[in-house]
Amino acid sequence: MKAPIWEHSEEFKTKANITRFMNFVNKQHGLSVGSYDELYDWSINNIPDFWASVWEFADIKASKPYDTVATNLDQMESCKWFQGAWLNYAENILRYRDDEIALIFKGEAQEAVRMTYAELYDQVARLAKSLRQSGLKVGDRVASFMPNMIETIVAGLATASIGAIFATTSPDFGVKGALDRIRQIEPKVFFTANGYSYNGRVFDSLEKAADIVKELPSIEKVIVVPYTEKRADISHVPNSIHYEDFLCKDSGLEIQFEQLPFDHPLYILYTAGTTGAPKCIVHGAGNTLIHLFKEHILQYNFSREDKFFWFYYQFLDALALDGWTLGCGS
Repeated sequence: MKAPIWEHSEEFKTKANITRFMNFVNKQHGLSVGSYDELYDWSINNIPDFWASVWEFADIKASKPYDTVATNLDQMESCKWFQGAWLNYAENILRYRDDEIALIFKGEAQEAVRMTYAELYDQVARLAKSLRQSGLKVGDRVASFMPNMIETIVAGLATASIGAIFATTSPDFGVKGALDRIRQIEPKVFFTANGYSYNGRVFDSLEKAADIVKELPSIEKVIVVPYTEKRADISHVPNSIHYEDFLCKDSGLEIQFEQLPFDHPLYILYTAGTTGAPKCIVHGAGNTLIHLFKEHILQYNFSREDKFFWFYYQFLDALALDGWTLGCGS
């Protein structure tokens, strides 16, 4: 076998999260795992022990502990994970509340916007309070027609803190494409930016948003976020309100994180729609949380000193990749 072209230094390997995890597993289970291959073999042959170790290593916060790690492992459809555990996804993500930078957003032809962990917590707290006051509750659906921006992440985390379910649709969809997806979930709240920029061009979102909302009687509140202009005319959008007017003005709020079963729905994604109407795919909060903590901590080796760049789908930006990265403190 040829020698590798490049390898990490021994110092890096010693300090890496995966090495720390191997040491953790060895101590916890009386093992002598010494390589990634050995860790992998152990993980697939001792599935409950592996995921229980990930739970502890990632320091997942739960108001009720789990009774069993996994049941029916040989049956994909009926397999259950961490039964008995109650937690909140957003509470685990918003574990830091200091003045380190949590998010940097750079739109086309715009100055970069930076938000600290403390500011992020405050924004989520204020939006969550406003959403609760508007009647949003556990199990309700929230639809987003937003580009990648900080408010999309805030909306996703505020929704998750309440136990409502978040779903996003790209603002570059046409009205029919958006309705094919959003109509299925009967959302109570609809977030939209007033527009978005791409490749040097500015696109209006409000005309499409108005047409979408008119077809969805379940929508009680449309929250319009400024992006391409500060305060657009929204008089033609039913049940609409500007984000800054909707957002609670209180400061120093503590978020009321709704405690829910491990597999409580977190967000809804859609299939591409190439073989019929797009289909909804529901992802559980705890399942999502522990799997991506595992990836970000062990595979990506994230720490609080790291930065993560994302330029892709906004559903991952809102609740998945940015959420998990924030939970790692990156």
